[in-house]
Formats: sequence, structure tokens, C-alpha cells
Amino acid sequence: MKKILHIISSPRGDVSFSIKLGNAIIEKIRAAYPGSTVKESNLLKKHFPHLEEAHLTSFYTPAESRTPENLAAVKHSDEAIQDIFDADIIVIGAPLYNFSIHSTLKAWIDHICRAGVTFKYDENGPEGLIKGKKVYIALSSGAIYSDGPMKGYDFVAPYLKALLGFIGMTDITVFRVEGSSYPGMADTALEKGINSIEIA
Repeated sequence: MKKILHIISSPRGDVSFSIKLGNAIIEKIRAAYPGSTVKESNLLKKHFPHLEEAHLTSFYTPAESRTPENLAAVKHSDEAIQDIFDADIIVIGAPLYNFSIHSTLKAWIDHICRAGVTFKYDENGPEGLIKGKKVYIALSSGAIYSDGPMKGYDFVAPYLKALLGFIGMTDITVFRVEGSSYPGMADTALEKGINSIEIA
């Protein structure tokens, strides 16, 4: 059995293709690993705050020296990071908006990237500290970005792979629902995306 963490960043609820694709990935993981558990983290409901001075101050204040204000400011970050360390598999729903990720997902990322906690610097350079995780990205887009003339406009998959790899999560697979806004493709985009899912 596996512990699965499902990160949701779409504001579209039940009609969201990234949520549907993420759920389909999880169904296949559970079929491959019976008894697996799922923890859902819906970033639209948790409202991770954008980083402010209070957050950065708390990040760099030693734990034993934190004030009640520091503890309140670091709470979101500590909980999100613990969720990742507790999980074996992370499924990240990432709809493509304006060629990039939704701001809720960026806020979550800013809270999980912490020097000395999820990465460190030494004489050899940076080292990611989150090891041994499998990550699946459920990427949805109205156009086709996996290939063709729009490929260079996809700043979701390359960014997430680079960022997650920087903090140690290098085993990443991307599945897509794409072309959902194209006539003649919309009706089959989700089915095609789900059929592409293969669990290692």
C-alpha cells in the first residue's frame, strides 16, 4: 500500500479536467497498490497566503526562538512540507493558465521550498532533501502543448519538473488532458488523457 497526496489547484471544481485526470491517476495507483490511502489538499480551500515578510522571517528563525507570531506564519509551510514527507506518491493537478500554473499552486510551492528543510547548499552546490518520492502531474490545457507550434508556450511541465527536482523529487511523470478547447477534440480529450495513464 502507498500513501498518496493529491494536490488540487484548479478553481473549476467538478468540471475540472486536471482534477478528473488526477482522480483517474489515483484510481490506477490504488488498483496497482491495494489498500493505499489518499490525502487531498485542495489549495483553493486552504488558501495558502502569498509570501510576506512575516513568512520569510519565520522561515529563517530557529524553531526554538520562534514567537507565537512566527509559529502562526510558518504553520501553512510546516503542514504542507510534512504532508509531502509523509507521502509515498504525490499527484499534482496543474491546469495551464496563461502558459503557466495557477497562483494557488505557486503559493504552495513558495511554502514548500525552504532552505535547510527541503533543500540545502553545501560546497557542491544545492541538494534536494525530499528523496524517494514518485510524482505524477495531471496537466490540463485547452490547446495542445505537448508537441507542435504551442510547445514552447508550456511553462507548466518544465517549471514543475525543474522546481520539484531541485528539492529532490526527480521521479516525475506527466499525463495530459489537452486540446479540450479544440473543435473535434473536446469530446475525447479526457478519455485520451485517462487512457494514457500508466503506473510504474
